[in-house]
Amino acid sequence: MAPAADREGYWGPTTSTLDWCEENYAVTWYIAEFWNTVSNLIMIIPPIFGAIQSVRDGLEKRYVASYLALTVVGMGSWCFHMTLKYEMQLLDELPMIYSCCIFVYCMFECFKMKNSVNYHLLFILVLFSLIVTTVYLKVKEPIFHQVMYGMLVFTLVLRSIYIVTWVYPWLRGLGYTSLGIFLLGFLLWNIDNIFCDSLRNFRKKMPPIIGVATQFHAWWHILTGLGSYLHILFSLYTRTLYLKYRPKVKFLFGIWPVILFEPLRKH
Repeated sequence: MAPAADREGYWGPTTSTLDWCEENYAVTWYIAEFWNTVSNLIMIIPPIFGAIQSVRDGLEKRYVASYLALTVVGMGSWCFHMTLKYEMQLLDELPMIYSCCIFVYCMFECFKMKNSVNYHLLFILVLFSLIVTTVYLKVKEPIFHQVMYGMLVFTLVLRSIYIVTWVYPWLRGLGYTSLGIFLLGFLLWNIDNIFCDSLRNFRKKMPPIIGVATQFHAWWHILTGLGSYLHILFSLYTRTLYLKYRPKVKFLFGIWPVILFEPLRKH
């Protein structure tokens, strides 16, 4: 976490319960943590295109919701890191819980009839979200949020491992790439928290371009944004395989992965 002695800017005093390692208002007076803010673009823009493509392809609404939920997380995180206000912190952290619940629903409904609805699972996830929201608003303890989020991510990891081990082994590349990128982001998140003072001192001595490269919380956004996007692709690939489609991962401009597919033709 950041040391207490940070400058103020356009948004006034910090009211959030967390203040990250990036120096506040160091780049511009209008954005508290500049790199932690703009790094959220990877969570905002690509999922919007994913949601539009999902609608065009006539996919189940839960996959549109998955993409849009990731966009909402990115927008909330943008507002939080731009302002360091408590209300904006909630716009970041609570959608993280809600989006993961949508991901969990998708992963556990991969092998059901098309457009089926599991009301029992929906009820459990909605109840979980309400309990986490109520408790977090009352206790305002970031560790509680982090543990609840970690539980959801762990559930997704176990389900993914089950699928690539027992159902579709040829999806290991996509599944483990998503997981590996996410875990790398988590590693950098911890380094940023634990070694903040050392990182700040290092940045003071280094050219700005090297200093930017050590903004590890921004890298957490980039890597977990990409990892979450790849997880949606993995979930969608699993689902469309089960529905007898022909999914393929293509790379736009040679770099950005998307899923293209067509229904299996009837003879």
